[in-house]
Amino acid sequence: MKRFLLLFLLWIVSHNADAQLEEMTKAVNDGTYKGIHSILISKSGKTIYTHYFDGYNADSLHDSRSSFKSVTSLLLGIAIDQGLIKNVDQPVSVFFPADTAFANDSRKRSMTIRDLLEMRSGFDCDEWTDDGKDCESAMTQTRDWVKFSLALPMKNEPGKVWNYTSCDPMIISGVIRKAAGMSIMDFAAKYLFEPMGIAHYRWTVDPAGQGMTAGSFYILPGDMLKIGQLILNHGAWNGKRIVSENWLKASTTATIPIPDNWSFIKFSRSKTAAPQQTYYGYYWYNEIIKRKDGEFPVIFASGNGGQYIMVIKKLDLVVVFTQGNYESWTAKRAFDILSTFIIPACR
Repeated sequence: MKRFLLLFLLWIVSHNADAQLEEMTKAVNDGTYKGIHSILISKSGKTIYTHYFDGYNADSLHDSRSSFKSVTSLLLGIAIDQGLIKNVDQPVSVFFPADTAFANDSRKRSMTIRDLLEMRSGFDCDEWTDDGKDCESAMTQTRDWVKFSLALPMKNEPGKVWNYTSCDPMIISGVIRKAAGMSIMDFAAKYLFEPMGIAHYRWTVDPAGQGMTAGSFYILPGDMLKIGQLILNHGAWNGKRIVSENWLKASTTATIPIPDNWSFIKFSRSKTAAPQQTYYGYYWYNEIIKRKDGEFPVIFASGNGGQYIMVIKKLDLVVVFTQGNYESWTAKRAFDILSTFIIPACR
């Protein structure tokens, strides 16, 4: 009798979960949520939902935009794990001894890798706010994107002020290249992509032959799900250590509050969760999804237009969104979908 009741309860839970996800699919298809290209969900290491919209499919490469910065954080961690880089407190100038821009500026000489990872380099850039200085656009008009980034003028002391710029992770690519003696593309393929079975992708490359590590990396949504699962698995993939657990703890434990009480839930206009402060780590974000029935901390990567890799350890859950909602608040509606449908279905 007890076994029957247990099976019956499990059936009810499964049925309710399926119903929630069916409602989510319907809401996307009927236009309640616009611009969604894919939603993928993995629970306890098993993919439980995969759906593509608007003509996209499992083989469609998608521009990951700035969510790829989080992958750059993984690559930096791998380089540190291998002893190629001592730690995040190494000065950036150590890797560019011949660069006169760093040699002649005392503030640049004090800049560390940590400052780059935390978006507190001190450069005169601000790509987060609409009226900020867009250094990325200027960078892409030059031949050598690392050299351009190194030469940027300073505005603040390193480590003091959070100002988002794609030039910081671009310098990280140069640091890894110098330390490893190979291109960032070869390094990523050897130590991250090939071990994880990620084979179909496309880099954006500057005229000097350097891979873009701040965004514009084209990847399959299914491989984005793998990256999220790597985080959930504490840096291991199919029993193989890819990146250390210590690095993941350091890089995804976000402590820097994004200015002006920024909240992704707030901008999603969700009615099922209360806005909470978003925090920044080493190119990873944290925010708590606070619902009436509990709080669910989310570690996530975020890219313009709505490219998200979300990890909810409390639920053993990974969620991926790809979207086409560029330069629009509607990209954040993924967080409303997460709170309204996915969390209730996967609790």
